[in-house]
Amino acid sequence: MELTINHTQKTFDVLPENLEALIAMELPEKKKGIAVALNNRIIPKSFWAETILNDKDSILIITATQGG
Repeated sequence: MELTINHTQKTFDVLPENLEALIAMELPEKKKGIAVALNNRIIPKSFWAETILNDKDSILIITATQGG
């Protein structure tokens, strides 16, 4: 099964259970400052746990950074 994450195809034997599980896998050290779009639709954090992923989905993960 495949997902496109930040414009890079990634293959999984089994897709993560939901969007929340994918974010935990991709960014285990990051808990805040994350925005996610699934198939070009922004998904609020409160819906990550109930958002099921499907083969060939496209996910864009954006993280906030600090700088000056």
